[in-house]
This record gives sequence, C-alpha cells and structure tokens, in this order.
Amino acid sequence: MILRNYWWLLIWAFMAGGISLVFFPKQEEYVLGQRCERWNWLPALIMAAPYAIWSGWRVRGFGDTGVYQTRFADVPVGISQIFRYTANASKDRAFAFTEVVFKTFVSQSSAIFFFFVAVVQILCIVSIYRKYSRNYWLSMFLFVASTDYLSWMHNGMRQFLAVALIFAALPLLVEKRYMLMTMVVLLASQFHLTALIFLPFIFIVNGRAWNVRTLGFIAAVIVSVLFLDRVTGFITGAMEDTAYEGNINLFLNDDGTNIMRVLFYSVPAAMAWLFRPYIDRADDPLINVCANLSVVAAGFYVFSYFTSGLIIGRLPIYFSLANYILIPWLITEVFDNASAVLIDAGFVGVYSVFFYIQGQSWGIL
Repeated sequence: MILRNYWWLLIWAFMAGGISLVFFPKQEEYVLGQRCERWNWLPALIMAAPYAIWSGWRVRGFGDTGVYQTRFADVPVGISQIFRYTANASKDRAFAFTEVVFKTFVSQSSAIFFFFVAVVQILCIVSIYRKYSRNYWLSMFLFVASTDYLSWMHNGMRQFLAVALIFAALPLLVEKRYMLMTMVVLLASQFHLTALIFLPFIFIVNGRAWNVRTLGFIAAVIVSVLFLDRVTGFITGAMEDTAYEGNINLFLNDDGTNIMRVLFYSVPAAMAWLFRPYIDRADDPLINVCANLSVVAAGFYVFSYFTSGLIIGRLPIYFSLANYILIPWLITEVFDNASAVLIDAGFVGVYSVFFYIQGQSWGIL
C-alpha cells in the first residue's frame, strides 16, 4: 500500500476518470436552486479512496511524516490519560485529544491513525467538489497535480485537518451563516491555531467578486510589502510568548516562497479578473466567494514571497482550495463546448508539468 512511484497519483486520476465516464453516468441534482449534472457519491469515492490509503501508509522520509510518527508513538494510552494528555498539550489540543482517544480505543498504529485523518480530510474535499464543481474530476485532478495533496496530506496533516474542516463548511460561508461559520473556524483552530486567520475573511470574501473589501486586502498586501521591515517586526512581536515563539528565527531567516509557485497560484485570481464580466453577469454567490478566496490566496502568496514561505506560505491553503471550483466554472461559462475541452486539456497538461517540476525538486520523481 506504500506509494513508491508518485506518478501513480496522476495515473490513478486518469484511470478513475475513464472508469467513471464509462460506468457511472452523471445524474441531475439541484445545487443552490439550480438543476445540475453531478457524479453521485460512489464514483466520487472510488476516485478519492486510493489517495486516502496512500496518505495513511506513506513513507517515513516524506515531509513531517517522521515527526508525526514519533509524536504518535509518544502519545500515552488509557482512559485516565485522555484529559491529562490533552490538558498538557501546549497547542492544538483538539488534535492531541484525537490522538490519545484514537490510540486508546482504536489502534496504536500510526499508519492507521494517518489513514483515519486522511479519510476525514478527503471526505471534506470530496463532499464540496462533488456538490459544487462543474467538473468534479478536473477539481480533484488539480488538487492532486498542484501537489496540494502531497504538500498537506503527506506532510502538514495537522494544519490540513483544520483547512479541510473549514472548507467543508463552505456552504455556511456562501449562505452567510456567519455565526455557525465562526464556530467552525474556532473549532478548526483547536486543531491548528493558524485557522484563526480565516476569521476576518468570513466577511471579506462575501459579496461581488473583486469587491471593495477584497481590493482592500490586496491594498494591504501592497502596503505591507512597501513597509516590510515594520510589518516583519510586528509579526515577530506577535509570535513572542506564544506556542509559535520557536518559529521566529525560522521566519526571519526564510528566503520566501518560490516565485514559480507564487505565479502559478495567482493564475485563478487573474482569470477571475480577466473574466469578471462573466462572474458579474452570473452573480452566483458560490462563484463570487470562490473568486474572492482565490484573490486572498494570491495575496498571501505574494506576501510570502517577500517574507517567509515556511510561515506565511502556509496560510494560502485556507483559501486556495476554492481555485479548483472556480477554474472549472470559468472554463464552462466562458468557452463553448469544443473550446472548453481544449482548455481542460491545457490545464491538465500544465498542471502535469508543474507536478513533474515539483516532484523533481523534491527528489521523488
């Protein structure tokens, strides 16, 4: 079950797409009051299942896997230890609680625990893409080929658990159920404190695409870059006397996010600007939110280029998953059927090349 050849991540996506196309025709559903064609849950889960399995039984040397394995090995076992271990956790107590409960009542195998976490994460992703994406297969392919899957489900799984929980609550955000959305973010912050960054954006990203609040955020990014020394001092000062104080030197000595990644993740926001008339004409609350989330993701990536890829560069993932809803929607709405097929193929090709380049830089391809 351990993934040795990472090309299988893309190979399986193509195989699952072909199987679903032949054996699982799409069905009509109502989404946000509109009649749409969607794959049902069975083919959606068939495509996603191997990614959960590969995440569970991943190699120790990939990313933070070894750290998580060591951490899980040190988790105590026993009912009496549950609240004691949770209370003694310096940060992210919900994740600590999950670890000790799982190890006490389910299994002491780190691989099975990783698989459990991966199942929760992938179900959150699948539920949203299956329901809201115009092209579920393309959304999942982009998630995998962009290396978001490897970067997070094989690496920063604790933070990505918080990300997945917030992403699963996208309907609350679209429906402007601010109180419930805030509660979800607060819950997610107990798995990873960085989830709190999403709180102000609950209000910023609602409304028209590229609205005044979103433009204000971009303006704030530009000002922050212009006055980088003061902003850096403020961020490091805010990190003092917190659970993340040990990351101050990491923040100060980081070279920033690779420019290729910054440009790559800015493409959906650029598309949202270029095809803004189509978005405005549709005035779809879901697409408005996704467009604004893509703008926020691009803004954080730009800021991380000038500051820290390891600290600031970890924040855009809270927003960038919406890119994979936005891109299929724009392709479908902007282009006719024949052109849309070619554009889809173009995105598949470009993202496959990016996957190869990133895999080469990591030494896994």
